[in-house]
Amino acid sequence: MTPIDAPSPNHGERRGGARPELVVLHYTAMMSTEAALERLRDPAAEVSAHYLIGEDGRIWRLVPETARAWHAGAGRWGRTDDVNSRSIGIELANPGPLLDFPPFPEPQMAALEGLLGQIMMRWKIAPEGVIAHSDMAPGRKADPGPKFDWRRLARQGLAIWPEADCTESEAVPDWEAFRQTAARIGYAMPEDGGWETVLAAFRLRFMPGAKGPLTRLDLAKAAAIAAAVGKA
Repeated sequence: MTPIDAPSPNHGERRGGARPELVVLHYTAMMSTEAALERLRDPAAEVSAHYLIGEDGRIWRLVPETARAWHAGAGRWGRTDDVNSRSIGIELANPGPLLDFPPFPEPQMAALEGLLGQIMMRWKIAPEGVIAHSDMAPGRKADPGPKFDWRRLARQGLAIWPEADCTESEAVPDWEAFRQTAARIGYAMPEDGGWETVLAAFRLRFMPGAKGPLTRLDLAKAAAIAAAVGKA
């Protein structure tokens, strides 16, 4: 679907000559696409994204891909602490916690897949460069949330979803192993929390519904993901 141009004033230049190497996916956490579109274009809100995708599959282009949209906020991924300068932000219209995290409709997912493929081709972004807002801001953000279908994107080469060769759920308090492996994936410890917060973000993305102490399955899954990232 051809994007509808709806320019937002909320953007600037990418700092230090940076170029997009990540795509960050969000949910709007608002009750309607129209409300989200209004907020993302409101100068007083000081937030934006490059694209907004409605539940019906319509796409709005808010900020040029060459510009720095204001979507990621504080956080980091790998060595990048100014994620806005090195990413493209896509907002998916979805009320999130306001309506108990409803699933993302088929027209919206199909539109996202088409848009993602184009962005990744234009900027040579690898599948591991497509991340959740919650990945780069553990504890602060939870979008796109537990109902987002990362497996579906991975099947088309638009994200990663390695399977772990392990089914053991025995608790293993080896936080140093998790820290090292999670850091290889891209996770960083938030300033106001520990690696438990990162584990929650990791599970939200790769093991939705998992709870409790650190387990062998967590470590195996993290190792499989780190290995996939390392081969890229």
